[in-house]
This record gives sequence, C-alpha cells and structure tokens, in this order.
Amino acid sequence: MTTIESLEPSTEVVRARFDPTSQTDVEAAIAAADAAFRAWREVPIAERAVPIRRLARVLRDRKDRYARLITTEMGKPITEALAEIEKCAWNCDFYADHAASFLADERVETNARESVVAFQPLGVVLAVMPWNYPFWQVIRFLAPGLMAGNAALLKHASNVPQCALAIEEAVRDAGFPAGLLRVLLLAGSEVEPVIADDRVRAVTLTGSTATGSRIAELAGRAVKKAVLELGGSDPYIVLRDADVPAAALTAAKARFQNAGQSCIAAKRFLVEAPIAAEFERRFGDAIRALHVGDPMDPSTQVGPLAREDLRETLERQVAASVRLGARVVVGGKRIDGKGWFYEPTLLAGVTEEMPVLKEETFGPVAALIAVRDADEAVRVANSSPFGLGAALWTDDLERARAIARRIESGSVFINGMVASDPRLPFGGTKQSGYGRELSGFGIREFVNIQTIWIGPATQPPKVASAE
Repeated sequence: MTTIESLEPSTEVVRARFDPTSQTDVEAAIAAADAAFRAWREVPIAERAVPIRRLARVLRDRKDRYARLITTEMGKPITEALAEIEKCAWNCDFYADHAASFLADERVETNARESVVAFQPLGVVLAVMPWNYPFWQVIRFLAPGLMAGNAALLKHASNVPQCALAIEEAVRDAGFPAGLLRVLLLAGSEVEPVIADDRVRAVTLTGSTATGSRIAELAGRAVKKAVLELGGSDPYIVLRDADVPAAALTAAKARFQNAGQSCIAAKRFLVEAPIAAEFERRFGDAIRALHVGDPMDPSTQVGPLAREDLRETLERQVAASVRLGARVVVGGKRIDGKGWFYEPTLLAGVTEEMPVLKEETFGPVAALIAVRDADEAVRVANSSPFGLGAALWTDDLERARAIARRIESGSVFINGMVASDPRLPFGGTKQSGYGRELSGFGIREFVNIQTIWIGPATQPPKVASAE
C-alpha cells in the first residue's frame, strides 16, 4: 500500500502522509453516497439551497486557512489562493440563486393534453479532479451537482490530499446529509472499479487528454455519462490594430497566473508582424517585472511548479525549441535552490514544429510567433489538437465577432484574458474534451432530461411514428 504524501513545492518538504482508502472503505463510501442520494433527491430544490448557501459562508469564514492549505500543497501564490476560495463561494451563491430556474420544468406544445420536459438527478457522480485549482475545480462541479439532487465521490489528485479532506470537512460543516460527498484517497489506477460500479451513474474529469481518453473509455464501457475538461494550448491573438500596451500587460497575467499551470492559460502568442517587435518588448518588460518567490508572501506573483516532473518537462520543451531556433527573450532556466521554481520565460522566433507551440506547456513559458495577418493567426490557432479557450485583441469589434466564430475553441475572449465564470458555460472541443461546466448548461449535464406526456391526445400527431 503506497502512502499518499502532501509535499510542499516551495520547500520540497513532506507536510503530511495518508494511507490510501481501503477497498472496504471505498465500498462503504459508495454505499453511503448512494443512500444519501436517494434521500437528497426528494428534498425540494429551494431547501437544497440552504446548505449550499451555508457552504459559501463556511468557505469565506475559513478563507485564510483554506488558502494557506492550497499554497502549501501546490505552490499557488497566497493572493491567488485567497481569490480561488472566494470564487468557490461565489459559485455556491450563484447556484443557490439560479438552480431552480435552470431546472424548472419546460412545457412543450404537442398533441397531448400536457407535455413536460423535466430534469431529474442522475445519482452518484464520480469527480476525478486535478491539483492546479484544488478547491475551484471541485466546487465548480459540486455546487451545481448537489443542487441538481446528485451525490458525489471525489477522487482528487494525489498531491493535494489535505485540500480534498478540507472540502469534505466544509461540506459536512455546512450541514449537508452525511455521505452526500465522500473523498476517496486513491491512485489513478484504482479508479476503474469505482466507475464500473452500478451505483455510480456518471463521471466528470478535469485533467490531461491522456487521462481523459482513459476515463472516457471506462465510462463508455460502462455506458455512463462523462464530462471531460482536458488540456489546452490557448492562442492569444494580437492584431495590428490592437491596444498593444494593454494586450502585453494582460498577456503577463494570462500566461503566468498560477505559474502558468492552467488549462486556459494563454500559451501561444500569435502577433501580427507589424506590431510583433513592440509586443515582444512590452511583454518582455511585463515578465521581467513579475515577482518570483515564496508563495506565502503576498507580494509574490509567480510561485514554484507543483511537482518536480513538471519542471523537468518544461525544461525539455524549452531546450528542444531553442535547439530548433527559438530565441530566449526572458528567463529560460530553472532557479537554483530549494523548491521547483522556473524563471518566467518568453521565447520568440517560434515556429510551428517547436515543442513549445506543438505541445501544451504547463508552466511559466510563453511562445511568441509572428503571423502575416488575421487569416494566418486563425490557421495557426486552429492547428493545435486542443480547443479550450482563445483570446483575440483588436479595436475592430465587428471583425472580431466574425473572427471569433472561426476559432475552434470552447470560448473566445475579445480584448481580455480567458477565465471561467459561473454565469457562462465552460469547456472545450477537439482534444480539450466535451461537455460543459458552469451556467445552466453545466447543471444540466448530470440530469436525466425526462419527457412526460399526458394523454389522451387531443389531435392526431402531424408525423406518426412508433419511435
């Protein structure tokens, strides 16, 4: 039995160790979640909102403690960790306010006396979650999932076990029924029998494309619904008529927030040739101004990478790209000393065969490529196997709206940075996954969309069919 460790990225010190959940306890957790679901689904939606609102208060009341836990376990700067907890609370409030309208019966005019589309909970949903936003990714699914009447099992990333247990604590203390959320401390290889269990009705994953492919295979074999939010290599397009100073300043935050460890971080900077030199200079200056250091220091803007292997992968990608001709404008190497720090880096002169453009770079490295025009920018943007988010900068908003519809991504942000928002659907296309989280679309992912037809028919149907 392999011990699960909580290891601080900034010091490389093990802060806690946990025994994995035993098979006996996994069975007990599934049984408890299933029993809790069967009672919870009968609770009116207005009453479900009561503990959801309490969960928002618990998160805000414990914001400092939970933020420090995030920073300790995965290295996020403390100011960003505090913002993450606040966003989780906002998400809870949002669904407490809007779930009833999102899930209200829809009446449809047919030849029946009455036809209704109803939205019924599915049951126990397994959430396989990542480490990079260890509270937000969970609450992003959990708030709408619980409001829809479902129960949840959480298999969190193995390097953030304390965050997983803290979320379970917060849900319990908010007054939800016992068993409605249960944490499973398991390795990824131990998830298969959980997905196969008949009491588990669906699975949601945020993670890598490779992991998503495996989860989709397992869910498909069991004929279960899956929502996959996977990798991204988001383009950040800057056209010649853009506000270059604003685009460059925003680019630094869009790329280096969370040390670049975000699926929706801007990664490929596609800049029209006439302004490429100016953008490179301004972007480089903004990167040099970033404060790298102790993530517990409120002035720190870039902390360590979450794991040593992530830094090693980044080093390989940068070195290979430099060998192929990329030019290091800023950074380009690890920072000596304890912790998995890497310099915020800008590579220019990047071409399409280089790893920093072809692959997802999950760390503080930006790749700048000059393009002839907007058409080439769209072509390069769409050449990626990913399609999660995209940013587009231009002063011509009518043209921007047209270009946005040509970009193969789940979202396009014009004159701003890509971000998730409870009010808007979130998800990707191509190898960035399928399904949506957040908004009304997200809460309807894990419901049975049920047709209720009440006869007798008042008139013959226009098209007779037995199916």
